Amino acid sequence: MQRTSGPVRPAVAVGVLGQSLWLDYIHRELLDSGELRRLIEQDGIRGITSNPSIFEQAIAKSAAYDPAIADLARAGRDARAIYEALAVEDVTRACDAFRPIYEMTRGDDGFVSLEVSPELAHDPEGTVAEARRLWSAVNRPNLMVKVPGVPACLPAVTRLIAEGVNVNVTLLFAVAVYERVVDAYLAGLEERVAAGKPVDGIRSVASFFVSRVDTEVDKRLETRIAAASGEERARLEALRGTAAVANAVVAYQAYQERFSAPRFRALLGKGAAAQRPLWASTSTKDPRLPDTIYVDRLIGPDTVNTVPPATLRAFQDHGKPVRTIDADVDGARRALAALEAAGISLAEVTDLLAADGVRKFADAFTSLLAAVEAKRAAA
Repeated sequence: MQRTSGPVRPAVAVGVLGQSLWLDYIHRELLDSGELRRLIEQDGIRGITSNPSIFEQAIAKSAAYDPAIADLARAGRDARAIYEALAVEDVTRACDAFRPIYEMTRGDDGFVSLEVSPELAHDPEGTVAEARRLWSAVNRPNLMVKVPGVPACLPAVTRLIAEGVNVNVTLLFAVAVYERVVDAYLAGLEERVAAGKPVDGIRSVASFFVSRVDTEVDKRLETRIAAASGEERARLEALRGTAAVANAVVAYQAYQERFSAPRFRALLGKGAAAQRPLWASTSTKDPRLPDTIYVDRLIGPDTVNTVPPATLRAFQDHGKPVRTIDADVDGARRALAALEAAGISLAEVTDLLAADGVRKFADAFTSLLAAVEAKRAAA
């Protein structure tokens, strides 16, 4: 699918290493302008993720959707129905753009993600109902429905996988929670096998958020650094910007262990695919860190990295496509141990970030609906 001339671009080269780059962005102008096709054919992009924040930026802060909003408003749709119609149209078109990759990879790649309402994060029944509706509305095999990986929604993950719905389990921060997500995925596959249904066409990813971990950990480190001096201060300063990558590296080790165990091997014999780890929130927030750190240091087989446009441009310009995800596993474990020794509880940080992530997406969804309502009323 990629047409290149001259040296292979970094985003294409990571594909040779077994990693898929997905774009963490969607916008109607991306679809209308032909830019998405260029990203697929020249830049090696193999999928798209979306979320309420991305759609808020796209719909509320541009005029690209205004004509469609006006048409839907005249048809009597309310703000929520208008948003869903717009999102479904964009995602369906994106699915069609990635369909050749989906077919070329025999269903292993070329996915587009659409998230259930974050208002349903603690409502597994509501999550399943909305996921079914979105799955039916888009009606494309390369759709992934995004479901938050909070404990309350893990039964929804199992049920949707058992029903044959591709699921992107999002908002993961803790390795322990990730392991429960793997269990939920495997349980769904096992239910299908027990019911005599095929599992070879089902795909899932587990979206592990990265940069937010460093943001929260480093904020706590700064407080300790300000009160320290000498060697202690230097030791604490050396820990800045280490937590997120180390946490993801350990998560990848958990992935390898769980998907090489007998439980999955039994499903593999039925044609099941592993649930790939997906690195999300990969834009660099701290200007002191390299702008491609969360791509360069998390490259490895059977992974996905979702990159916003600015991070993709930076990686294309000066990224380093080298396998790094398991280059220093012991170093990652030492970094996490050093943070705990410094009084930074990673469990406390990840619990906070998971709750905060749900709240932020819910707030973005509320703002999005308010903006759509204002445009609907004006129309």
